[in-house]
Amino acid sequence: MYPGLAVERRGGYTHRLSWAVPEFASEDHERTWVIGQVTAAIDATVASAGVAAPVVIGKSLASLSAPVVADRGLAAIWLTPVLTDEPTVSALQAAKGPCMLVGGTADQLWDGRTARLLTPHVLEVEHADHGMLVPGALSASAAVLGQVITAVEDFLDRVAWRH
Repeated sequence: MYPGLAVERRGGYTHRLSWAVPEFASEDHERTWVIGQVTAAIDATVASAGVAAPVVIGKSLASLSAPVVADRGLAAIWLTPVLTDEPTVSALQAAKGPCMLVGGTADQLWDGRTARLLTPHVLEVEHADHGMLVPGALSASAAVLGQVITAVEDFLDRVAWRH
């Protein structure tokens, strides 16, 4: 929600996706489905808002669409991307557009070393899990949310919209 608000507060248009993810017969079917969903959203954004090069913002499962985002040279913000998935990592390596990666050291799908090899735009939160929650008081996790959205705003202002 907050990254979308960051876009809107900067005068940008958002096309939000909410998925009811079906059961998949295989990882290939899952990847194909995700790529189809994200491709349709990119195409709809370009058509309806006249945005030539949208910034893709996705959480976790959406990062499986990194190949289509990379092929189109789009800027992207990936929140808790699946950095244990070789096709996703390969696409991020090949990407022409800038990307920001956000993850936590307690997330088994995150690989901070790989993230830092892929882009200089990395926010890694110590002890954060896949939901970007940290142990202890909930206010500590709320503070993480603040860190994430500040990093998103900085990336939008300094990198993505200058691309």
